[in-house]
Amino acid sequence: MPEVLTPIIPEYITVHLGPPDSNAQNVTVPFIDYVKNVASSEIYPTWPENALRANIYAIISFALNRVYTEHYRARGYDFDITNSTQFDQAFVPDREIFENIGYIVDQIFNNYVVRQGSIQPLFTAFCNGTTSTCAGLSQWGTVQLAEEGQTPFSILQTYYGDDIGIVENAPVGFTTESYPGVPIKEGDAGNNVRILQTELNRIARNYPAIPKIEKENGIFGVDTTESVRKFQEIFSLPQTGEVDKSTWYKIKQYYNGVKGLADLSSEGISVAEATVPFANEVSAGMGGIPVTTVQYYLSIIAYFNGALEPVPRSGTFGPETVAAVERFQQFYGLPVTGIVDNATWNTITKIYTETVASLPQGYQGNNAKLYPGFFLTKGMRNQSVSDLQTYLQLIAKNIPEIPSVSVTGYYGDQTEAAVSAFQRLYGIDVSGAVGPVTWATIANQYDAFVNAE
Repeated sequence: MPEVLTPIIPEYITVHLGPPDSNAQNVTVPFIDYVKNVASSEIYPTWPENALRANIYAIISFALNRVYTEHYRARGYDFDITNSTQFDQAFVPDREIFENIGYIVDQIFNNYVVRQGSIQPLFTAFCNGTTSTCAGLSQWGTVQLAEEGQTPFSILQTYYGDDIGIVENAPVGFTTESYPGVPIKEGDAGNNVRILQTELNRIARNYPAIPKIEKENGIFGVDTTESVRKFQEIFSLPQTGEVDKSTWYKIKQYYNGVKGLADLSSEGISVAEATVPFANEVSAGMGGIPVTTVQYYLSIIAYFNGALEPVPRSGTFGPETVAAVERFQQFYGLPVTGIVDNATWNTITKIYTETVASLPQGYQGNNAKLYPGFFLTKGMRNQSVSDLQTYLQLIAKNIPEIPSVSVTGYYGDQTEAAVSAFQRLYGIDVSGAVGPVTWATIANQYDAFVNAE
């Protein structure tokens, strides 16, 4: 089932003790302590409680917006927020925390303001309302509204509009920079690819020279390569068509900019835009293609590594799969959880790719080759496409429902139609692209026909 990537409350936040470009110290503190510090620095503990709560909601949401959009990290900085009130909100190291403010923060630190229809924390701009004014919340103005009997939420609505909401009890977790750690390239697939495609297509509305990616499906095809390459050309980056760290954050910076995510009138990120096609974790009790993919990779790795044991490709994440994942994690020095999280999945794909690449030429004889380690999609031209077409050609001779293909090495309409027909016939989600499950099923059917001759 698709998942929605909703914000989480970070355990820690890194604060730069000065304006962004200053040569100042960074300090990393628990997020809850950061909020208490800012609230004790920005507002007075003698204010009415409803005013205090409204201001603390604004402080929390402001900080979370900076973290969620990676406002500073997307610009090459190594911190989440500054303590300069010219840019952000006040933070004073080692300052006294007022007891009543600390009590309120303990209650609501994992609640934040959103615009209805959007998922990102609202950029809740504020100012003191006396020496400075702004389009957002007036800190001193909240006092008067609270004294008039307004609730914290109605106070927030006064400044941010009637179409806001409060997300309550958001999960708290460890957050890292969003860049996956290795360049993303043609043939890759996953949620990071889907995020990349969504962001590039939105940027293309403001920069129409960037070609639109037809399918935001999480599969890095030729059209995604072309879109990345054009983005790199426009913004003076090396035109590799691959997304390294500098390209990833340049895309994120301009996406945040065209969406206005650091602005009260933000276009916002909708649930549809934040929906990704792949599960963030694969674990016991789950089923379907993500599980079958894990089982396929582990089985191939185990075949060449005697310290591991193969797992049946059942499509169900049962006790055997849990045990196989645990053995893999133990062998490769990962936390032994039996859950395929991002770190485990990245290691599985790395070891699988290295295993396939190390096989001697002609190792498999007349049998189909192992999955090459990357998705095959329309527009590609390489040896793996030729291999795929060879397998489909024999299958089509034996199964009339599969249209015949020519072995050209180019993945065009003919190949896509044959792949789609095969997927439909064998109960695989029809995408027209060839990932590990489709490849393995085609390879098994090809081998059966070869061995029957």
